[in-house]
Amino acid sequence: MTAERDALWVDDDAGPVVRPYAVTRGRAKTSANLNLISLVRATGAPPPLTVGIAPEHISIISLCQQRPLAMAEVAAHLELPLGSVRVLLGDLLEQRLVQVTEPTSHATLPDDTLFEALINGLREL
Repeated sequence: MTAERDALWVDDDAGPVVRPYAVTRGRAKTSANLNLISLVRATGAPPPLTVGIAPEHISIISLCQQRPLAMAEVAAHLELPLGSVRVLLGDLLEQRLVQVTEPTSHATLPDDTLFEALINGLREL
């Protein structure tokens, strides 16, 4: 009877078993200044699990091995809130296991005439 009752409350749609604040050990802030579009790249292979390195840290490093990912993409892959991922990335930055760069600013984008010419060229196709 207990197993049947438990089956009513447990399913695949229930989400993660561990709450986000448990993943960050109750921390909600970090000294790292990160934006949604900050690009994250791993500096090396994931280290073995040690004190201070959680499975989520390892997952972030593994995700960012091949190419840089935006912080928002990392959060989506891990299915964690952005605030939690920001704290985890702050940990990895302190240990120099990831590099974070900001994408190019609007000032370095080409002039609008280039985009207009591109759109016009595509319309002619």
